[in-house]
Amino acid sequence: MTQSTTRNDLDQADYDDILRRLSEASVDKHFDPYVDIDWDAPEFAVTPNDRRWILQAEDDPLGTHPWYRSLPEDKQIEIGMWRQANVAKVGLQFENILIRGMTQYVFSLPNGSAEYRYCTHECIEEGNHTLMFQEMVNRIGVDAPGMGPVMRALSPFVPLAAGPLSELFFVGVLAGEEPIDHIQKAFLRGDGNLHPIMKSVMAIHVAEEARHISFAHQYLRRRVPQMSRLGRFALSLAMPITMRVLCDVIVVPPKSFWRKFDIPKSVRKDLFWGKPESRKMLRDYFGDVRMLAQDAGLMNRASKLVWKACKIDGDVSRFRSEPVRRAA
Repeated sequence: MTQSTTRNDLDQADYDDILRRLSEASVDKHFDPYVDIDWDAPEFAVTPNDRRWILQAEDDPLGTHPWYRSLPEDKQIEIGMWRQANVAKVGLQFENILIRGMTQYVFSLPNGSAEYRYCTHECIEEGNHTLMFQEMVNRIGVDAPGMGPVMRALSPFVPLAAGPLSELFFVGVLAGEEPIDHIQKAFLRGDGNLHPIMKSVMAIHVAEEARHISFAHQYLRRRVPQMSRLGRFALSLAMPITMRVLCDVIVVPPKSFWRKFDIPKSVRKDLFWGKPESRKMLRDYFGDVRMLAQDAGLMNRASKLVWKACKIDGDVSRFRSEPVRRAA
């Protein structure tokens, strides 16, 4: 047995061990949205004029804008409720696409594959997340559309990439998961008085999403070095573009939001992503992904230019889920 073969065997053994531990964690610590959230408890009631729905500056780009801060309190609450309901709706639509892609990916895996078990656990957890997000939307009582019409039209075709272009598919998985995870952690770490529905949904989602993100990172660290040089270079260029495009799908509200609340175009431009504060928020979403790109060999001179052109270049996280380093 050659030295290189031995190293690859050990790499596969280590990878399988990580997947085994992730699968066991899914068994040992998992959540059911209709068991672990008491939706009908009095404190979970959605009531008029609840200030806890007002968007905070440290959590949402809209919460930073003088236009929003100048509105009457009841209007801030109404916009905040619509915004949070739509983020939840986008989340469940994204996870629906993810589930379809994951089942497409595992369909052809061989018997005994550690990936098969973990990916199936993840599909089950993501299915529960879609139930949880939809219940949150229903309780808030906003008819939120979620994604824009273009992404909804493309949604049947995106999962098909999980077979022939699995590395790109899992880059797309991270492009949707990382911004939502970053935003929800900012909410939970903040000092704001969150509504119990939001707090419970976010806490469950962040806890289980940590495993899902960990798997996608490990998958790409394992698979990218095995790609051809040309394939790896193409993926290095596609990665920042995918991150930026899907981040906008996840974070930027649809046109119906701007029309409904008669929000000026200048405000939209400031928020996504015209102001220095919002541009920094955008870059902060991807510190962990930039770390992955560097570790997996996807950061090169050409790709760095694409990260910069997409306005999502910046510091690399020193460890996963590192809180944003803020200037004193």
